[in-house]
Amino acid sequence: MPSSTLAKDVPIIKVPDGGVLAHAIVDTVRDPLLVLDENLRIAAASRAFHQTFQLADEDVYGLLIYEIDNGQWNIQELRTILEQIAVDQITVENYEVSRVFPRVGQRIMLLNARKVFYAEGTHTTTLLAFEDITERRAIEQQVQELLREKDLLMEEMQHRVSNSLQIIASILLMKARTVQSEETRLQLHDAHRRVMSIAAVQRHLHDAGRGGLIEIDNYLSKLCQTLAQSMIGDSRTISLKVDADVGMVISHQAVSIGLIVTELVMNALKHAFPNEKNDAAIVISYKAAEADWKLAISDNGVGKQEMSASEKKGGLGTSLVQALAKQLGGRVDTESNSHGTVVTITHATFKSKPRVEAA
Repeated sequence: MPSSTLAKDVPIIKVPDGGVLAHAIVDTVRDPLLVLDENLRIAAASRAFHQTFQLADEDVYGLLIYEIDNGQWNIQELRTILEQIAVDQITVENYEVSRVFPRVGQRIMLLNARKVFYAEGTHTTTLLAFEDITERRAIEQQVQELLREKDLLMEEMQHRVSNSLQIIASILLMKARTVQSEETRLQLHDAHRRVMSIAAVQRHLHDAGRGGLIEIDNYLSKLCQTLAQSMIGDSRTISLKVDADVGMVISHQAVSIGLIVTELVMNALKHAFPNEKNDAAIVISYKAAEADWKLAISDNGVGKQEMSASEKKGGLGTSLVQALAKQLGGRVDTESNSHGTVVTITHATFKSKPRVEAA
């Protein structure tokens, strides 16, 4: 192809003057930006800088940065940054500065600065960018205030729930003292113990922390201390022990685990030791490995004797434990003989399918 045809078909692109291009680039930057010469006089300011701080070009151009806006930029933090850049040639990123400006009020800014060196080595410039985070900080403060309000509301709700449970428990106990039927009296006492157990779970869950995760070992230890004081006391020689791995569980899981423990401890106290036993003990064990865990409540009591069909079906306590275990994704197993009873709730995940060997 002839050279004349090539010259005709290929467009000629003219590169604009370097200064014009630099000013155009500065103006397209969305955050406020200043270009300072080697004497820290303003050589260029972005449109975003003028708009953010309500300054015209004649208010800044050619002035020392410390002189603009009647000295409002004579900020010690800014001086420190520019001096560090001049001496050490460092790059500064996200240096937070808070300042009240007469024209625009309170502003919180992140300063970013770096020195630019040119190939001919005759001069340098400093680029100084400002990220206005005033609105972001205001939103963060609002969020913190909302979280504090939420904590106060949760505190009040916990207090009201605790008081309500105590009132219900007192009413049940008063009613149990007035009824004539022994069967009804036993049922009311049973209901009273369950309400008190829920109150204990709720109280210790609150004491364990307000976050979404609960230290399960500490939680179970405190819960069982309360159960021992309220249900055993000094009248019976039964020890209540906890053997729990250190770990964290989600708060709603802790509630279910706590209710299971209290229900099974109540059941053991009611049935395992009909006669005085010097070494009588109930042990709560919690063992965990990653997502798998096992909760076991064991006693060294008399074990379960031969049960009728209705007893094998289980009462309210058995149904409650089964329902709570199902919520946790666990399986309930019970072993009982003359040496005692062990009830385990096992949560096991299978991370891979077993491999089947070819025949």
